[in-house]
Amino acid sequence: MAADKSEERHIICELRCESANRERVRELILMFVEPARMEEGCIYYDLHQKIDDSNTFFILDGWTNQDAVDAHAANPHVAEVMKDLGPLLTFGPSITLNRRVSA
Repeated sequence: MAADKSEERHIICELRCESANRERVRELILMFVEPARMEEGCIYYDLHQKIDDSNTFFILDGWTNQDAVDAHAANPHVAEVMKDLGPLLTFGPSITLNRRVSA
């Protein structure tokens, strides 16, 4: 019997910046990726950049359950990167939390 995927949590995180800060913002956001992928409960963690507005980034990440999301959010690494990233953002991080409904 397959696991109940309705417990999974999928996040869309939007972040925006000014053009002058785009490369530094990209570098900082990328610092989230590998550590998050090693966290218990991480299904995927990917950075995307909007095609028609390269100052907009999305982190798309999936977690086995809400506890894994909470543990990720409390990870000291996230707060450490946000110290440098936060002041460079013009919008976000805007978090949209989703539940999987398809098989």
